[in-house]
Amino acid sequence: MREIGNWRHICVDAQRMFAENTPWHLPWMAKVLPQLLEVSENHVARTIFTRFIPPQRKEDLAGGWKVYYQKWWMMAGEHLPQEMVELMPVLRALVPPARIFDKMTYSPWVDGRLYSRLQKEDVDSVVVTGGETDVCVLATVLGAIDLGFHLIVLSDAVCSGADETHDAAINLLGERFSVQLELVKTEQFLSLVSP
Repeated sequence: MREIGNWRHICVDAQRMFAENTPWHLPWMAKVLPQLLEVSENHVARTIFTRFIPPQRKEDLAGGWKVYYQKWWMMAGEHLPQEMVELMPVLRALVPPARIFDKMTYSPWVDGRLYSRLQKEDVDSVVVTGGETDVCVLATVLGAIDLGFHLIVLSDAVCSGADETHDAAINLLGERFSVQLELVKTEQFLSLVSP
């Protein structure tokens, strides 16, 4: 693994609506939770938890997102219990000092707030965990690459709802972005960074 500079851990969307019985349930989330927790607990001040926040009503959005929520109407705020957007309880207990960053799109970089925050902290490397590998994790990683960060994806700490697309996303990241990104196992990463 390359030398890691000033880094932050972005744990993508480890929320109850993905961990519990909803139409967006990710069975793998329970399997990667131990790794998410281990990294977050050991580096709590460096951890930022993103949360994907659906609109209150499907009509509140335009364009492709309006069409998206016509399909997933039951996940809009007026139907989804508010507590389901919260982090899984063991992760929520780490806030603060861990931080929460809310977003309404797959990528946390769209409005510039997260990038501005990390620039102010002189961050040059981002470690990514969470879900889904082929959706919000992928958007987080590609945006961070575009912004010039060195990326480390903990390959055993990301998950998806579909094995095929998870595997395809991991292969894509490892092969096409190998100059800007490293795929590393959680234990290897933790052995190389001090708490």
